[in-house]
Amino acid sequence: MSLAFEQHGRAALHLAHAASLAPSPHNSQPWFFVEEGHDHGFEIHADRGRRLALTDPGGRETVIACGAALFNVRMAVRNLGFRPAVDLLPEFGNPAYLARVGFAAHAPATFDEALVAGAMAHRHTHRGPFGAERVAEELLDDLRYHARAEGADLQVVDDVDQLDRIADLVRTAEEVHRADRGHTAEIAGCVGPAGVPAEACLYHPDCVQLAARDYLGLVRQFAVPPQKWVSRTGTVVVLTTPYDTREDWLRAGQALQRVLLYAEAHGVRAAFHTQPLEVPAVRAEVRTGVAFGRFPQLILRLGHTNQTWATPRRGPAETLLHSDTPVR
Repeated sequence: MSLAFEQHGRAALHLAHAASLAPSPHNSQPWFFVEEGHDHGFEIHADRGRRLALTDPGGRETVIACGAALFNVRMAVRNLGFRPAVDLLPEFGNPAYLARVGFAAHAPATFDEALVAGAMAHRHTHRGPFGAERVAEELLDDLRYHARAEGADLQVVDDVDQLDRIADLVRTAEEVHRADRGHTAEIAGCVGPAGVPAEACLYHPDCVQLAARDYLGLVRQFAVPPQKWVSRTGTVVVLTTPYDTREDWLRAGQALQRVLLYAEAHGVRAAFHTQPLEVPAVRAEVRTGVAFGRFPQLILRLGHTNQTWATPRRGPAETLLHSDTPVR
């Protein structure tokens, strides 16, 4: 449902714009937002109609994406000079209503909050090889700190055997997806003017150590990549939580976005490789064999790149509702 901008408060429009810049599975943007009158509060809801049914049947990745949007809202509130008052899962019996954000006491944003807020519009997902420059250990330490601050853990996979193991698990899950016609059709349907830009998918999905999504069916045309850059895979990290509830997923999303924005502010971008976490048996192997019993929520590669493919975003006219509008 679309509503004219004039009907909304300026703060709500500011928050909705910030929320819309969060990452989501294949740019599905599975959310909508509700403005409580006179900018009294801002709600984040999962949009079931935009969830990818085969990629994300349980809705875990949808909730993580909404958690990332929630982090952006928190930073947007800080940018307005207030502390955010956050209530997770505020309505029992309504699992799609994920969070409410209100305006608490006045307080200027900290340096780090201003830094990550400034990175929102510049953060983009990368697909393909990274540059040869390694991610600095000092930055990785900072990213671990920022993940912990949101109740998650960022594990850097730097052991050669562990890296080979996670590459094998990514490959196993990606081959499961590629063999499923319904899944390949769902992924291919995400490419286009409103989704993932086709030009961002032109690298062969097997060109680095971790297999990527085959958005364009390139593997059917070229079983072996014309070039392979194992040394340009980047730094592999796994984001984990102690439990696996909807609240954990929301916290994982906030941790993810905090990590991504801090990395972006320091010239580092991320590529997503969450295929093993979409196949239950393989996710269990990641948990026991890589994540030390914690629940893996995201697998990422981090690295440096000058390539940018901006993905389109729905604006407030498409995502923002009033509190007196029937929630879909």
